[in-house]
Amino acid sequence: MTPIVLVPGLLCSAEVFGSQVEALWPYGPVTVASTLTGKTMGEIAASILENAPPRFALAGISMGGYLSFEILRQAPERVMKLALLDTSARPDTPEQTANRRAILARTESEDFQTLAAGVAMAIFHPDRQNDQRLREVSERMIAAVGLEGFKRQTEAIIERPDSVPGLAAIQVPTLVLVGDGDALTPVERAQEMALAIPGARLVIVKDCGHGSTLEQPEAVNRALIGWITG
Repeated sequence: MTPIVLVPGLLCSAEVFGSQVEALWPYGPVTVASTLTGKTMGEIAASILENAPPRFALAGISMGGYLSFEILRQAPERVMKLALLDTSARPDTPEQTANRRAILARTESEDFQTLAAGVAMAIFHPDRQNDQRLREVSERMIAAVGLEGFKRQTEAIIERPDSVPGLAAIQVPTLVLVGDGDALTPVERAQEMALAIPGARLVIVKDCGHGSTLEQPEAVNRALIGWITG
C-alpha cells in the first residue's frame, strides 16, 4: 500500500479530487494537501511536506503541479511516484503574469465570489462552461479558499521558478495527463514534460479542459489507478 498525496490547484479545495480520493483509496491511504499555508511555492511545499507521510506518491493538478516540482526540489528522496495533471514546468510568461495582476486588481472593486466563479468556469472545456454541477463545485471551492488565500496563491504562482531544467533528473515513475482542450496548460506543455522526464507516460484526455479531475473523473481515475499500481 502506497501513501498518496494529492495537491490541489489555484482556488481549489480537497473537493477537486473528490472522485480520485474514492478511486485511489483501495491502493493506499490518500491525503489531500492544504495549499493555504505559506506565501511562496517554497513555503507552501514545506508545509505540505511537514504534514505528509515519510514517503509517498505525489499527484498535483495545475498549481498543484508547480508545488509538486517544488516538493521534488526540497525532498526528492520522499517522492516514490509523480503525477502531473494539467500543469506546466515553465514559469509564467509576461502576458500570464499581467493577466493574473489584472484579476488581482479587480478583486479590489468587484465581488470576489462572482469574479472568481467567472474565472473558474472559463478553465473548463467550452462544452462545459455552463455546467451547473461544475459551477456549484467551483463556488464551494472558492468559498473555502477565500480572497486572502487566492491572493497568496496567485503571488506564489507568479514568482515560481522555472522547473524545466530539472525534468531530466526526475527518476520516479511519472504520469503526465492533460485535457485535449486545456487552454491554460495546453497539450504541448504536457508533451514537453513527458519527453523530458525519463520513462514518463503521457495521457491526453478527450473532450476535456483544464479541470480534468472534475470534467472527466473516470478517465483520470483510470490513468491514476494505472499509475499507482504500475
